[in-house]
Amino acid sequence: MSNSLRVAIAGLGTVGAGTIEALTRHRDLIARRGGRAVDIVAVSAKNRSKDRGISLDGFDWYDDPVSMAREADVDVVLELIGGEDGPAKAVCEAAIESGSHVVTANKALLAMRGNALAAAAESAGVSLSYEAAIAGGIPIVKALREGLAGNAITHVYGILNGTCNYILTEMRENRLSYETVLADAQKLGYAEAEPSVDVDGIDAAHKLALLSSLAYGTKVNFTGVYTEGIRKVALEDIDYAEEFGFRIKLLGSARMTENGLEQRVYPCMVSQSASIAHVEGAYNAVVARGDFVDDTMYQGRGAGAGPTASAVVADIIDLARGSSMPTFGMPAGQLADAPVSPIERHRGAYYIRLMVKDQPGVIAEVTAVFRDEAVSIETMLQRARSQTQAVPVVLTTHECEEAAMRRTLDRIEALDSVVEQPTMIRIETLT
Repeated sequence: MSNSLRVAIAGLGTVGAGTIEALTRHRDLIARRGGRAVDIVAVSAKNRSKDRGISLDGFDWYDDPVSMAREADVDVVLELIGGEDGPAKAVCEAAIESGSHVVTANKALLAMRGNALAAAAESAGVSLSYEAAIAGGIPIVKALREGLAGNAITHVYGILNGTCNYILTEMRENRLSYETVLADAQKLGYAEAEPSVDVDGIDAAHKLALLSSLAYGTKVNFTGVYTEGIRKVALEDIDYAEEFGFRIKLLGSARMTENGLEQRVYPCMVSQSASIAHVEGAYNAVVARGDFVDDTMYQGRGAGAGPTASAVVADIIDLARGSSMPTFGMPAGQLADAPVSPIERHRGAYYIRLMVKDQPGVIAEVTAVFRDEAVSIETMLQRARSQTQAVPVVLTTHECEEAAMRRTLDRIEALDSVVEQPTMIRIETLT
C-alpha cells in the first residue's frame, strides 16, 4: 500500500459529491496539512449514470457499498448514505471488521447504534469519526472531545436544526404563519416533502444525544431525550415573545442534574439579550459551558454540501496525520449509564396563552387554579374584546416544577370558560 491515505466513499448524494469536490480541489493543501496525500480509490451509489456534477473517472465503482467496505483496499470508508439501519449500518460494520477507519455524517445511525459501533471500532483498533454528524461545518465534536477536555461541562445547548431555525426566523421577520413558511422552506429545499424529522425535533434530538455523550462521558441515549417540535408555535406566540423581550428558538439542551442527565429538545423563549437569540435563518449554534472557560459559542451553517463536506474532510485529515481519539471522548467501556432526568422534574419559568370566553369571573377562575397548584404568576396580559367573543389571556410564571405546571394546565383546560387547549412554551434563562 502506498503512503497516501486511501479512501472509499459510500453514498454520492449532496454530501458525497461535495466531499469529492473538496478532496479534489484542495488535494495539495490537504496533503500538506495531513502530511500525506489523500486518494479516493472506490465509490458506491445507487445510480452509476446519474450526473452529479463531478467526475468519477479513476475510481473503482461498486454497486454494493457493503462489498466495497469489505473488499476495497482502503484505509478509510466514508459512510454518507444515511439512515439508522440498513446499508449505512452494514457499511460501518463491514469497514470496521475489515480494519478500516470510518468517517460518517450519519447522526441517526450514531444516536441509535453509536454505543455498539464505538465499542466495535475500539476493539478493532480503528477510528469512528463523525464531526459532520452534528451542526454541519461547526467543529463542535473536536471542541468538546479535545479543546475543552480539561473542563467539566456544566451545560451544552444550541440551535441544532437549521430548518426549524429558518422557519421561526421567517415567521418572526415576515409575520407569516408556520404553514406558509414551511411550504416556502420545502420549495427552497430547506425542508423535506415529509418534514417530520426536522420540525418534530427528531433531527435535533439525534444530535443532542451525541453532544450529551461527548460532554458528560455517558453512553448515547437517544430514547432519553425529551423531544417536542415547532408545529404548535403560532405567530401570536412569536409576537408575544417579542413583547415580553424574548425570541422563540428550538433548542437542544443537556446538563447533568441531581435527578440524572437532563436532555431536552423543545421550542423555548430565550432573552433577546442572549447571543443565541440572534442566530437566524438556517444557521446552527452550540454553546458549551465549562467550569474553567465559562461559555464558548460555535456558530455556522448546519447543513449543505459545503459545510458538511468540510467536516468530513477535517476528519480525514486527522486520520492522515495519524490522530485517533475514542469515539465519545473516552474508552467505550468507561462510558457511564446515566439515569434519565424526567421532564416532570424540569424547573423553570413558563409562558402560557389561553383563549377564554369574554365574560365576568374568568380571570378569577384561572388565577385560582394557579394559586391552588402553588404556581406563581409573574405577568399577565388580557387583550380587548373580539368579534368571536373569545379573548387571549397571556401570562408568564415564576420558576416552578414542570409537574405542577402540567397539573395547572390540565385543570385550566377543563374549565368551561377556556375554549382552546392552552399553549405552553418554556422560558430558558441560559445562565
